[in-house]
Amino acid sequence: MSSSIPVTTEGYARLQEELKNLVRVERPKVVQDIAEARAHGDLSENAEYDAAKNRQGFVEGRIKELNDKIARAQVINPATIISNKIVFGAKVTLIDVDTDIEVTYQIVGEEEAEIKDGKISITSPVGRALIGHEVDEEVRINVPSGIRVYEITNIEYS
Repeated sequence: MSSSIPVTTEGYARLQEELKNLVRVERPKVVQDIAEARAHGDLSENAEYDAAKNRQGFVEGRIKELNDKIARAQVINPATIISNKIVFGAKVTLIDVDTDIEVTYQIVGEEEAEIKDGKISITSPVGRALIGHEVDEEVRINVPSGIRVYEITNIEYS
């Protein structure tokens, strides 16, 4: 896994913050929880100990994963992009041609995608379909519910 992963400056900061929290807060707490569980005696029947060890495995795995992602991150600041086409980092406003419902998405990396925040992954079907298009173009997107047609009304980089 040596390929770089695109991430916005905001997403990169969130990855670093999560890593810092895991290393400085969660890891010491888990170590303390394990020590307390050991003090309760027989480890073979100690549910607290098992839970703390499982939590430790999760925390250490996530730390390793975040370190890898941060090391491979290709940080892109959308505010520096000047393009009339949709590329990584773009905030795109679309109108569903059938329903006239307007939606706005930002094209981001997989790690920072969160649909409820209007952030979709560049590798998602919608993200892939939008790349390279311009304002006033219609885009046909194959989604789980069928083919949707969207008109691109705005593209901005901020």
